Amino acid sequence: MSEIGLFPLELVLLPSERVPLHIFEDRYRELIGESLADGTEFGIVLEDDDGLREVGTRTAVVELVHEFDDGRMNVLVEGRSRFRVVELTDGRAYRTAEVEPFEDDDGELPTDAETDRTLEAFRQLAAIAEADEVDVPAAGETLLSFQLAARVDFGTVLKQDLLELQSERARLDRLVELLGQAATALAREREVRERASGNGKVTRD
Repeated sequence: MSEIGLFPLELVLLPSERVPLHIFEDRYRELIGESLADGTEFGIVLEDDDGLREVGTRTAVVELVHEFDDGRMNVLVEGRSRFRVVELTDGRAYRTAEVEPFEDDDGELPTDAETDRTLEAFRQLAAIAEADEVDVPAAGETLLSFQLAARVDFGTVLKQDLLELQSERARLDRLVELLGQAATALAREREVRERASGNGKVTRD
């Protein structure tokens, strides 16, 4: 086990995912400042109305985008490995915890067919969304599930569910379902817009 600083947010950061953060609270300016100075990782963990989750993501600052005169910062961070909170600790201005690695269970890796099925579901969603220059990870990428999930806004609850699954095969299987649901919803939304723009009326099927 090791002790790390925690940055609880209403945000789920997946391994390999990069997001910008605006740092303004003194305690988190201290945490990020130490990470920048020492190259140390901290933990981003989801906290919402249901409380603080046990599983989070070790996080590194990859770029200090801008530092304001009053000490606020815009930074770009990247998710690394997952952890489980064992015990909350104290003694610092920011929250800390003893954590342990949270890794996938030993088991079968996804087959090429399962990987291809997930990638195809992602491409279909991108096509419906008419997304330009979509960056599609290669089939052999490590933890492909997280790389794909980071490219779609599934919301915090579904992303946390994916984060807590301890099987790449299970994550890809869940992603196929989620990507299919997103594609169906987007197609229906487009159909409604097209009907409305065509004659000003929307009829129920």
